[in-house]
Amino acid sequence: MLELYHSGSSVCAAKVRLALAEKGLDWTGHYLDILAGDQFDPAYLKLNPKGVVPTLVHDETVVIESTVICEYLDDAFPEKPLRPSDAAGRARMRQWTKLVDEALHLSVADITFVVSHRHTVIAKGDENTRRFIEDAPDAVSRERRHGWIYRGVDSPDVREAMKVYLKALTAMNETLAASRWLAGDGFSLADVGLIPYINRLYMLNMADMWKRKLPHVEDWFDRARSRASFQPGIEQHLPAPARDDLLRNGEKGGPALLAACGITTAP
Repeated sequence: MLELYHSGSSVCAAKVRLALAEKGLDWTGHYLDILAGDQFDPAYLKLNPKGVVPTLVHDETVVIESTVICEYLDDAFPEKPLRPSDAAGRARMRQWTKLVDEALHLSVADITFVVSHRHTVIAKGDENTRRFIEDAPDAVSRERRHGWIYRGVDSPDVREAMKVYLKALTAMNETLAASRWLAGDGFSLADVGLIPYINRLYMLNMADMWKRKLPHVEDWFDRARSRASFQPGIEQHLPAPARDDLLRNGEKGGPALLAACGITTAP
């Protein structure tokens, strides 16, 4: 039996749901509202001491960290493999999943909070805002959250996050000029890993980072969205209020951040 503790607004959880959908696996979901702090429930912390999503439970085996979970699923259920068959292809795949873990993950948090989530936090009042900042696990995280809330697009963290994304998008475009998917001509965990992170920009009205500028990324993303796994992996589990918040806040906030970073809109 496969059980997944997840959240609709979590890009990490979306990675795992995409992998599950691509492999055609049935699973039981346990939904956590991460903006409400469900991930800090003592019962959940026994499964995942980090207090993050997702967490996979396969019979008696508990697996945390989305990249590890995706590879675990490919090991445990080798039918419909999501990794290249050759060593070189797997190395290329892991270079992309490593980029997601080490660079894009922090960057997507900066961008999402500055463009959208900060408004959700602020709307709940001063006490909630103070608690949101103070509940961060360390001084660096508290400073990041303070910048998201009170500096918005002028936060130095979000400016750096935009540079990280632009570099990644450029690298993707170069790779996709020579192959259909990121790790070669076959769809792999490299694509599973990147799709939610690029889709987040799309939802925040920031597709001008690649539209008509990076044609191979544009084509890749269009093909990714047309896959049968996209709906059950991403859209189906994003609650309407969360989706509406991202779209509504992104309508103005996305272009504002692009403009602040000197990124022009597509003609």
